[in-house]
Formats: sequence, structure tokens, C-alpha cells
Amino acid sequence: MKVVPSSYHQYFHVFSKVKADKLPPHHASDHHIELEGSLPPDDVIYSLSNQDSHTLRAYISENVEQGFIRPSSSSTGAHVLFVKKKDGGLSLFLDYHKLNSVTRKNKLPVPPMNHLLTVFNGSSICSKIDFHGAYNLLRIKEDDEHLTGFRTKLGSYEYLLMPFGLTNASASFQNLVNDMYYDLLDVYVVVYLHKIMVFSKSEEEHVTHASTDLARLRANNLFAKASKCLSHVSIVEYLGYDVSA
Repeated sequence: MKVVPSSYHQYFHVFSKVKADKLPPHHASDHHIELEGSLPPDDVIYSLSNQDSHTLRAYISENVEQGFIRPSSSSTGAHVLFVKKKDGGLSLFLDYHKLNSVTRKNKLPVPPMNHLLTVFNGSSICSKIDFHGAYNLLRIKEDDEHLTGFRTKLGSYEYLLMPFGLTNASASFQNLVNDMYYDLLDVYVVVYLHKIMVFSKSEEEHVTHASTDLARLRANNLFAKASKCLSHVSIVEYLGYDVSA
């Protein structure tokens, strides 16, 4: 909380990593997987190296314990991929391309970049807030969980929250933030997927605006990453651009 101004310490719940790492509640914007075709067949289970096996076992153990995944009897299943990290470790990914190929696409438009950057005109102070966990803050719609199944030599599992790699994931998350900020968007809040910008004309006004934003997060049981927040500044990097308030 050291990086968060004292004016906002009453919203400490929003910056809690412990609470953010728990299974979120269901929202009206839960990720729905609507199929256009037949369920894809099971993917093969590839042989794994010792390092792959260790990473997989740790991933399954951690995510089952947190309640993010559960054993599955789904008739479909993605296979697991591993990508080497710079430090020599492995990142685990799921290949959902077969599921994505038969999923109806959500054409929700993402706000155009030039529009996002022009709404700051006339403001003198801004703050940037990043969602903690981003897509993992959304649940899979009830009864759709089996479609996220993945198969491993340690068994089959399925997600209760939205994993990376699903088509329409961005649209589902944008739906969530649009619904939550419907009356604030372009007034003093801009949201592009997991990045929030709050902008104001004065310091006093900004405390009110930022407090309202954090109250919305708290009311919706959503979380922000304190280490990625930048508060009460006149210039901030946003989506790769230096934005002047």
C-alpha cells in the first residue's frame, strides 16, 4: 500500500493480493462459450520431460487448491503447451484452437485508440490503475465449465474462471468493465481491457473521481494491482503512449 496515496487507504480491500487470488463470484458478464459446431475431439496427451512434468504437477496442485480448476469428465480437452521463460523456467499454456474454431465469435467493438487518447483533453491530473489478474477476475458461465477441459497424464481438469487462450475473452472482459463504468466512461474514466485511467481538472476533483472508481471495484469484488498503479500525475504512459493530462 506504500505506492497508494493515503486518501485511498480506505479501499485497501481493492489492493489485497490475498483476496484477488481467490475464486471470484459469478457476474452477469460471466464468460459464455456458445458453440456453432460439434464439440472438438479429445486432443492427444503428449509425452513430457521431467521439467514439463514438474511444472504441470505444480500448476495443477496450486490451481486446484485455489479453486480455479477442478477434475473434469468432459468429453473434450485441450492439450498443454510449455514455453521456456528467460529465467529458464517454464510457462504453461493451453491450446484451445479447436474449441475456438467452433465457438461463435462475439463482435463487441473495442474502443478505438484515437478516441481513448482524445478524451483526456482539458484535464490536468490523472491516475492509472491495472486490474489484478485481469481475465482471471471473470468466472466461466455455469454449465460451460466442461468446455474449458484440458487433458494431462495426471488427469483431466476444467476451469471455473476464465483462462487465457479462449476466443471472446477480451469481449467478455470489456463487457464487464463497460457495465460497471457505464455512467463514468468518457466522463472521467477510460478503460481499455485491464487498464483504467481516471482523469480530472483539479486535485480535489481527482480524489473524488478516483475514490468513486475504487468504490466501483470494491462493490463488484474486483481488484487492482498496487505495484502497477500510478497516482496523481500529469503525464502517464497508457497503451504505449505518453498521455498528458
